[in-house]
Parts: sequence; structure tokens; C-alpha cells
Amino acid sequence: DYELCEEWGHLYPVPREDMINLHREHLLHLLEMGDTEKALQLLQRIKDPGVCLAISEQSLDQQLNLAASHFLADYLTAHFYANLTTARRNEIQALYIGSKVLLTLPELSRVNYFHLSSRPLLMLEQLLMNMKVDWVAVAVQTLHQLLAGQEIGFTVEDIDNLLSKYAEKALNFPFTLKEKRS
Repeated sequence: DYELCEEWGHLYPVPREDMINLHREHLLHLLEMGDTEKALQLLQRIKDPGVCLAISEQSLDQQLNLAASHFLADYLTAHFYANLTTARRNEIQALYIGSKVLLTLPELSRVNYFHLSSRPLLMLEQLLMNMKVDWVAVAVQTLHQLLAGQEIGFTVEDIDNLLSKYAEKALNFPFTLKEKRS
């Protein structure tokens, strides 16, 4: 049905906003079905870059699954980096990096941290508070690789400071140990 509507839009004048809505709904449908290949083809068929940007951004703002968020954040960063404001660019890159970190977690646990996908530092802190040290190790390694040469609102030093803070708390004993005397 979406493709029929798209063909209709090529034959008859359809308001721009209606075409944006049609393409956005089609894109969301494809991403919901997990068909990123067809989603990419749809975005490539759209000739007007402004329409493509609007569709991609509006779709990203929907409550999407992890794979769809990751796909759209990657697409927007790759194709429209210069067209985005610095704040929006940082937001999208944080979502991309957060979704990458989420993908390193065990599949059944991702749902517990999905709401933090746009805030990777907070996700890392949550993992530390939940004592998921093995997961933190993989997440930190992933973050170090992804942050190389990028500015997204936090740096490798921020990650190191967070790790230092929690390492210090782990070694802080609230009581004194008494020696046994014979």
C-alpha cells in the first residue's frame, strides 16, 4: 500500500507534508519489520534532501526499537551531519553510541537499559551500580573505540573519572577493622 501511494504521489501533485508523512510511516513500518535494506532503499529514492532529513529525524523521534534507532542515528550522522545543529548532532551521536553499547550487552538484559540508550554515560553508571563489571569492561572498550576523534558532549576522560569515582567507592569501608589480640 505504501508503494502504491508513493507511485500515486509521482503521478499527481501531493502536498509536501503528506509525502513526508507517507514516507515516514513507510520507513517506520520497514524498520519495525526489521528490513533495514528496504528502509535504506526508500531513503535513497527520496530526491529532496530536505524531505529525507525531515523523514529521518521525525522517525528517530518516535519510540523505536534498538536496531531502528541505531540505523537512523547512523544514517543521519553519515548523510546529514553538516545539516544538523550542534546540539542535535550530539544527541544523535549519543544515541548511536548508546545503541552500540547496548548491543554489547546480553540480549535479554538490553531491555533493562534501553531507556538509557541516548545517555551512554548514565548507562555505564547504571551498569556500575548494578555490579555488572564484565559488561562494564566491554562497554568501556566499545566507548573508547567509538569516541576516538569525536565530540558528543562527553569524552574518554569523563568515562575514566566515572570509573575512578566508583573504584574509590568500592574501596571505601565505612567501619574500621579491629585486630584480634591474643
